[in-house]
Amino acid sequence: MMKVVSLFFTGLMLCTVSAIAQPASDTSADTNMEILKQKLKADKKLLVAGNMDLSDAEAKKFWPLYDSYQMDLNQVNLKLGETIKAYAEAFNKGSVPDNTAKKLLNDVLSMEEQETKLKRTYAQKLEKVLPYNKVARYIQIENKIRALIKMELAQQIPLVY
Repeated sequence: MMKVVSLFFTGLMLCTVSAIAQPASDTSADTNMEILKQKLKADKKLLVAGNMDLSDAEAKKFWPLYDSYQMDLNQVNLKLGETIKAYAEAFNKGSVPDNTAKKLLNDVLSMEEQETKLKRTYAQKLEKVLPYNKVARYIQIENKIRALIKMELAQQIPLVY
């Protein structure tokens, strides 16, 4: 599983970094980025499918919830991308002013709270259609993927000064 997660993660990071670095008007880059995003979504779904061991009946109930969760999680990801871009702009100007640092910190903490609330909400929904061990396994898979993303972001984003 770790090799597949690593490949998925590498692609996701390329997608995140490229999205932040590209000019807004480059339509061919936008098209390529969209293709990469769709590929990563498919790879993630395969990764989850390969580790969930769902029966046909469970799969019919799980995948619509999975898709809904991914759409909601995408909103958190978009906000995170905006926050990273705002931080990069502030950082590139020199020392980050206290008021900007405070806003960015509050934004990040709010996103973390939103992500936790989202996981809790979907865990409760999943508990109605799957055994608890499979709900826990799915949340664990999501947590591992998110942890890798956060680790890479932490390594690439410089500390505030």
